[in-house]
Amino acid sequence: MIEEIFMTAYIFPGQGAQFTGMGKELYDSKPVAKKMMDDANGILGFDITSIMFTGTADQLKETKVTQPAIFIHSVAAALCADHFKPDMVAGHSLGEFSALVANGALSFEDGLKLVSKRAMAMQRACEVNPSTMAAILGLDDDVVNEICKTISDEIVVAANYNCPGQLVISGSMKGIEIACEKMKAAGAKRALPLQVGGAFHSPLMNPAKEELAIAINSTAFKQPVCPVYQNVNALPSTDIPSIKQNLIDQLTAPVRWTQTVKNMASDGAKVFIECGPGKVLQGLVKKIEPGVEARSV
Repeated sequence: MIEEIFMTAYIFPGQGAQFTGMGKELYDSKPVAKKMMDDANGILGFDITSIMFTGTADQLKETKVTQPAIFIHSVAAALCADHFKPDMVAGHSLGEFSALVANGALSFEDGLKLVSKRAMAMQRACEVNPSTMAAILGLDDDVVNEICKTISDEIVVAANYNCPGQLVISGSMKGIEIACEKMKAAGAKRALPLQVGGAFHSPLMNPAKEELAIAINSTAFKQPVCPVYQNVNALPSTDIPSIKQNLIDQLTAPVRWTQTVKNMASDGAKVFIECGPGKVLQGLVKKIEPGVEARSV
């Protein structure tokens, strides 16, 4: 009789999971988390923990705050979790950096510096090319992709394959407007423009990709203790050059979250533990793989 493989996957959220008060409970109860958050203020050069704990929703949405805040909370939650011993990790977009600290590939300081540089580079790219994203609900991925291809005069691409029937598209302002009308005509339950700063995970992020590549290639990565399943190809990797290149390519490529969760489950993950603010990812996991356990720390 073949013994069933039983593994635990740790997963890390991306932008949009922030909320006022995030990380405060960890800061007050876990000395390790307190030190990390105090260190983060020094690394970033401003008091991000005060914004995390008491800032307004608008303050938390500021580019220089959002991504580092989610990263800080996520890494602290993972490293303070009881019996933290990941068999595999993955993160949604920004969350991939949190995952790489959790599996030992990046130090907390280097991860935070990269996340901060990534956020600012993305902001600059958004200013160069005003753009946006939209959530498409109730259409098959293939239908969404085909509709995107029909819009030839504008940039519109699939950005986040979140779960079956939920796909986010990304592109120029006009392109997204046209795409939403076409998606509704094709039977989408909803085609909803999102309140985001720009077209993340699309070719419009190429200027940010170039900036990020320089930062990533000059950062020391270590051999991870377990595989990271990366957004670009949904496949596990422990190879440092591949991990770096996939992190760079991620900015202009779609987040293949549906396939990532399927691959992790196929490779033995029976429990998915979300680390960080919110519970979005565990909800997606349950829709993608209803037979697994999904919870947060």
